[in-house]
Amino acid sequence: MKQLKILGTRIDPASLQDCLETIKNTILLGQQLRIVTANPELIYKAEHDANLLAVINSAGLVVPDGVGVVWAARKLGRPVKERVTGIDLTAGILGESNRHGWRIFLLGAKPGIAEKVIRQQSLRYPGIALACHHGFFTQAEEPEVIRQIRHFAPDILLVGLGAPKQEYWNHEHPGLAKVSMGIGGSFDVLSGEVKRAPEIFRESGLEWLYRLISEPGRIKRQVVLPLYLLRVLKQKYFPGSD
Repeated sequence: MKQLKILGTRIDPASLQDCLETIKNTILLGQQLRIVTANPELIYKAEHDANLLAVINSAGLVVPDGVGVVWAARKLGRPVKERVTGIDLTAGILGESNRHGWRIFLLGAKPGIAEKVIRQQSLRYPGIALACHHGFFTQAEEPEVIRQIRHFAPDILLVGLGAPKQEYWNHEHPGLAKVSMGIGGSFDVLSGEVKRAPEIFRESGLEWLYRLISEPGRIKRQVVLPLYLLRVLKQKYFPGSD
């Protein structure tokens, strides 16, 4: 089967359940897996950054995060099973971790946010061992952060440093956990600091619109979307023209 690439970024056509099964097998077999949740913004950045593109495409699993990725896959004749957002995959990971007793380390967000995630999620998932460190550490402090992660010995490392910083960080620090994944701003949602879009927005593929309305500051990040759409159409109708 021909591999799906959107603007050069590899996309694995895995469903949410497929991803959770892959994660479970990785942990049970004691293997390593780095996951990238690829949304249109990250894909567009990677098209213009060879190093970032290489980091993404070398990951063990690259999931279609967003309706823009699902649309592009369909437009290019390689439809994916479903959209797999970082927050949905994280929620699934928490559920599986609770069932299997996995250990999770949270790295990222402002000081106090990851601790709030632990307080909130420990009530819902008492079977998970959780530890954390905020994402505002200096280069000089990084060795101590890594020491804390190694000492905790997590099965899963969830990194919320923002894209693409978290993708580079996971790539540059292999072996800290069996599974590592960048989850962007999901810590803010999991802590209750940011409210997720109502289900009607999520089911209709308009979660991005809800987030834009509730967080107007995101408008600067969304300006790449029209450019992304045009680049996908160019890939579809004028392949190899660059």
